[in-house]
Parts: sequence; C-alpha cells; structure tokens
Amino acid sequence: MLILGLLGSGHCVGMCGPLVLALPGRSGKRMPHLWYHLGRVITYGAVGGAMGGIGGSLTGAGGEGALHRLAGIQIGVSLAAAGFLLGFGLIRLGLLQEPEWLNALSPERIPGFRGVMGKTLEADSGLNYLAIGLMLGLLPCGLSYAAFTRALTAGGFVEGSLLALAFAAGTVPCLLLLGTGFSAIAKRFREPSDLLSGVLMILLALDTGYDAAKMLL
Repeated sequence: MLILGLLGSGHCVGMCGPLVLALPGRSGKRMPHLWYHLGRVITYGAVGGAMGGIGGSLTGAGGEGALHRLAGIQIGVSLAAAGFLLGFGLIRLGLLQEPEWLNALSPERIPGFRGVMGKTLEADSGLNYLAIGLMLGLLPCGLSYAAFTRALTAGGFVEGSLLALAFAAGTVPCLLLLGTGFSAIAKRFREPSDLLSGVLMILLALDTGYDAAKMLL
C-alpha cells in the first residue's frame, strides 16, 4: 500500500496539486503543508479503519453454527473488493473510463468547506489547514478508493487503518515537494506512474480474488 501511494505520485500532482498550491501553498511556509497533510492522513486512516471494521464485522461475527454463512459473506466481500480493485486498476491503465461521479464532486460540496476556507484565507491558522486536510481527504479519487477497498478485507479496524495510513504516507512526499520543482518531474512521468499503479491494483485484485477462490475450494 505504501508503494501504491508512492507510484500514484504523478496522479496526485495532477489531481491534488492545484489544491495544495491554492491552499497551504499560498502561505509560502512549511507548517501549513504539514497541518494540511496531517489532516488528510488522519481522514485516510479513519476511513480505512471504518472499512476494515465493516469487513471484519461481516466476516468475523457469529458462532460455530454460522460458519457456512460467514464463509459465504467473507467470500462475497473478498470478491467485491477484488472486482473494485480490478476496475480501478483498469481505469489507471486507460482500459476503462473513469466514472462520471468521480469527476462530478467538488470540494465545495463537502459540508462546512466554504466556512473553513473563508477563515483560512482570513487567518493563517494551522488548525484551519488541518480542518481542510480532514475534509479534502474525503474527495473522490480512484487511488484512495482502491486503498479503502483493500482495507475492507484487512480483517479489522486497526488493520484497515494501518493499510490506509501506509497508502497515505506514500502520497505525502511528492505533494510536500510540489513547490520545489519536483512537480514538473512528477507530471512528466505521470503516464508511467499511472501504469505502474494500475498494474499494482490489478495484482492486489488478483491476490484478493485468489484468497476468495481458496475459500471456495
């Protein structure tokens, strides 16, 4: 998951780069970037933990009499996760078109975003940048959704949270270096970056699907 985040750096610069430049980048200081990414990482960890908890509760509850039913649920969750990961991987490879709903949502649709934005523009507060990072961690993104999907099969809240945090950590270095000229390099290599991250998503899908197939057999 850490490697997926690192390989997605080119995609992150293209999708999140403008937000980074327009929000913490406007201050010209380091700390707003750190606050912003801390908020984003916290949100990723929380969503990953929630997904892991949901998956764990679906597959881990019940007594011995419910083993067959639970096995069926676990297989279903794993196959669904494998399907989503495969779809996101094919999108990154350019073999499928990105769904309209991924592009239709904007930060302004997040409740409270405009209010926090106004306060941030008025007062250069670290807590405001933290709040913006927390909210923008919910923006629709194929890469982050792939990470959250993988967290669904992690087995529990802690495991799912750690997987999502590893992915989030991989996305931070490139965005932190955005204002140093590294962004030009990342944009130049965005296409191979997308291809590599797509291949990795497909490998994760095959691994998850293989686990489900073993349970079936």
